[in-house]
Amino acid sequence: MVTLFIPRLLPCGEESRHNYFINNAFFACVRRRVALHKPAMENDIILTYRGKSATKEDIAFINDLMAKHPNASRNALSKELCQAWNWVQANGSLRDMVARGFMLKLHREGHITLPPTRRKVNNPFINRTPPPEIEVDQTLIKTDLSRIRPLEIRQVKKTDQEKIFNSLIQHHHYLGYCHPVGEQLKYMVYAQNRPIACFSWSSAPRHIGARDRYIGWNKEDRVQGLQYIAYNSRFLILPWIRVPHLASHLLGLMAKNISRDWEKVYNHPLYFLETFVDTERFLGTCYKAGNWIYLGDTTGRGKNEKNHVKTRSIKAIWGYPLARDFRSRMIGA
Repeated sequence: MVTLFIPRLLPCGEESRHNYFINNAFFACVRRRVALHKPAMENDIILTYRGKSATKEDIAFINDLMAKHPNASRNALSKELCQAWNWVQANGSLRDMVARGFMLKLHREGHITLPPTRRKVNNPFINRTPPPEIEVDQTLIKTDLSRIRPLEIRQVKKTDQEKIFNSLIQHHHYLGYCHPVGEQLKYMVYAQNRPIACFSWSSAPRHIGARDRYIGWNKEDRVQGLQYIAYNSRFLILPWIRVPHLASHLLGLMAKNISRDWEKVYNHPLYFLETFVDTERFLGTCYKAGNWIYLGDTTGRGKNEKNHVKTRSIKAIWGYPLARDFRSRMIGA
């Protein structure tokens, strides 16, 4: 990483949410001196963490940053690094949790020395307590789709309904509840004020061969365009709901609304949806009926398997473009 400091501020405000490339260098508008980062050459990379590469120059920069803030905590240092590198989400929020993990990996491998931890923080990704069961009306609904309309879809993340969502997924979905990572939204579907279905959407996995081949992008395009994909990590129709064609109907409703909702929260739209279907359990009928496209199968190895050995069930990969020109919007983004 080559870092140049430019002693003037660029106009911020709405424009500060956008990044720029000048002569193939990444340019970020921040309310301080502006860092200019050239992409790292592959031979210069010391390690990679969640898609972020570290070079010798990066490590020197972080060590210098810590030297300038000798009394800062690990939390404060991660935020300083985010601000220095403009490491932010599209909605402007600092990616300090990712930065903290990035710095911790550098620390564990001996490249930097972080200050001692000052307090033990409860990490929900490690210390996971399963959501308790919350009782809801389980009266059987067995009828035609037309008889339960209109349906109401509510985005419940950070609302008083989120605990009910978590409980329903934990106790009625075969995979249980797993705390989503990255950008995420949670939806509950109501019929006559009763919850009947749940959807969880989150950031897309970085590497999916069949998807990447279908889109036709290279590594650089994928890094830039991955934010425009949402992954349907959970889809649950409650077991006491027996309504033919409900699943494909709900997928259609979600496709019409999710990009708008995503942009409200994260300041960027979506152009593509994807999901995995466990082929040992399901056929993916509702996705096919909802006009989703079968893209291929996973390898069954998982992202951390290095010996090319199948360690899990094969998943069918299904995708749904949200715009006809989705490729042109995502490639070169």
